[in-house]
Amino acid sequence: MPQLPAPDYPDDVRARLEADAREVIARYPDSRSALLPLLHLVQSEEGHVTRTGMQFCADMLDLTTAEVTAVATFYTMYRRKPSGDYQVGVCTNTLCAVMGGDAIFEALQDHLGVGNGETTDDGKVTLEHIECNAACDFAPVVMVNWEFFDNQTVQTAKRLVDDLRAGAQVEPTRGAPMCTFKETARVLAGFPDERPGAVEAGGSAGPASLTGLRLAKGEMTPARVVHPRASGGPQDQPPAEHLSSHDAPQRTSASDPAHPAGPVSEEGE
Repeated sequence: MPQLPAPDYPDDVRARLEADAREVIARYPDSRSALLPLLHLVQSEEGHVTRTGMQFCADMLDLTTAEVTAVATFYTMYRRKPSGDYQVGVCTNTLCAVMGGDAIFEALQDHLGVGNGETTDDGKVTLEHIECNAACDFAPVVMVNWEFFDNQTVQTAKRLVDDLRAGAQVEPTRGAPMCTFKETARVLAGFPDERPGAVEAGGSAGPASLTGLRLAKGEMTPARVVHPRASGGPQDQPPAEHLSSHDAPQRTSASDPAHPAGPVSEEGE
């Protein structure tokens, strides 16, 4: 059945959101370009993108609700139903999966009593499996409200969600300190993070991710790749430094004790 028009925000909420929206729209020569940050703005108000929020974006940008809905439903960063204060995403793409991501995701489902995309009864944690986070050298990776928690194990992931539900202070492996999903959405809308020290705590990836940059700057000697069956050439030289992205500074094999990480040699090599 057709749905009735979306209810409007209360007058005070709409006035506040309109002021914020005008600030965002003024940053763009074409107002339509402000749609993504405006969706984050309405998400910061209710924790997900409601019909009311999409109607608000359409009104502010002179778009149809169909145009707004097409964008809101395309990107997974916009939630379409109420969710938790902390979006806990476990990467289950190939490398994270084989390094323990699948085991972590299965263990967290049992530990929290929720399935994929579901929220705990206390409204604190929404669990989901997510696609690649571009942090393969720190696999397996868990993200909470888009902040990195690298080199996770089943045990550390369980402790992480327990701390989040208990309201304990949780520090990402890198990046700003934790905040709620609504607060994260407002930052993504383009408003400054006003928490003391949050910007300075941005951090960066660890040594494994920076190997390519160090090579480009000439700070490391490039590795020599020599085929093990190659004939001729210097065979008595020590092997070159191994620069695989798997050489993360932390051990990750604990996430799958039955299959510890390590070099594997084929017969004859």
